[in-house]
Amino acid sequence: HADGRGFPHFYPQTHFLSRGDPSQKKGVAEQGFLQVLMRDGKTTADWQVAPPKDWRTSYRRKSLANWITDTRNGAGHLAARVIVNDLGGSVDGSGGSSMAADAVVDEIKAAGGEAVANYDSVATPEGGANIVKTAVESFGTVDIVINNAGILRDKSFAKMTADDIDPVLNVHLHGAFYVTQPAFAIMKEQSYGRIVNTSSPSGIFGNFGQVNYGAAKAGLMGMANVMAVEGAKYNIKVNTIALVAKTRMTEDLLGPLADLVDPEQVMPLVVYLASEACEVTHEVFSVGGGRYARIFIGVNQGWFAGKGDVPSVEAIAENLETIRDVEEYTIPGNNNEEMALLFQALQG
Repeated sequence: HADGRGFPHFYPQTHFLSRGDPSQKKGVAEQGFLQVLMRDGKTTADWQVAPPKDWRTSYRRKSLANWITDTRNGAGHLAARVIVNDLGGSVDGSGGSSMAADAVVDEIKAAGGEAVANYDSVATPEGGANIVKTAVESFGTVDIVINNAGILRDKSFAKMTADDIDPVLNVHLHGAFYVTQPAFAIMKEQSYGRIVNTSSPSGIFGNFGQVNYGAAKAGLMGMANVMAVEGAKYNIKVNTIALVAKTRMTEDLLGPLADLVDPEQVMPLVVYLASEACEVTHEVFSVGGGRYARIFIGVNQGWFAGKGDVPSVEAIAENLETIRDVEEYTIPGNNNEEMALLFQALQG
């Protein structure tokens, strides 16, 4: 969506970039796009400045700090191949204009890249499919999807209506599904893909007045967890970020903290997770203000009532401290690993 100057500063619907484009610094962090990025071995690889003949070997020697430095210097824009999708609506999702997407396309072209505007909505199956179709027709394939599209309709739970819930779920959660599913099929066929879902502390930990937003963002984490399991054998890595950053949507909510959480600080982590170098999958990362950390869901040893036993309510109360004790825990990699804890208890 666009600010008063027509430049999208948060949650334009979709932004496609080539893997060789350092201008994704704005795409991932400052602009806050949902993105689908293209990998092309014939152009610059993984945000490097120039494609030497042995670019694959060169890339492996190149440190993360160097390609971030290249990004900050704005080098390599000629490698950009971008589809920009944006409905150009307001923060709550109302209205629309082609101005936001067109402005970004003009900016990319001015920097020497290739760009095409797309105005489909991520919130419909047809829109999501057409966004990916546009990318394939324009650039040949899809290698990376970063789901970051969204709107806000904050209201306390007691006052929230269906009109506040449905549009938020449609854009955040359904939109991620509709764009990623057709892209995922392409990734499976080529045995390569990187997907990053943008969740939020509001969905993982909770925040007043954001039941709709929190549910959508928690759903994105769950979606990523399942996609990671299904994509593992196809070299599709899927991770989630929960960010805190100053944007047009958050600066009033964050108050004085807003100036301490530059959205550019989100960029290095997202670039890494979207890169070929990333071998991490099925994880969630907290990012904001220069702090980078892992968020995880763990299961403790718990209390076992006994094989076939139905404990009393009083027994639950008496053992609640053991049930809640997190001094020792396991981080299951999937549903089967969590179920294994039960089987271990049943086997004594």
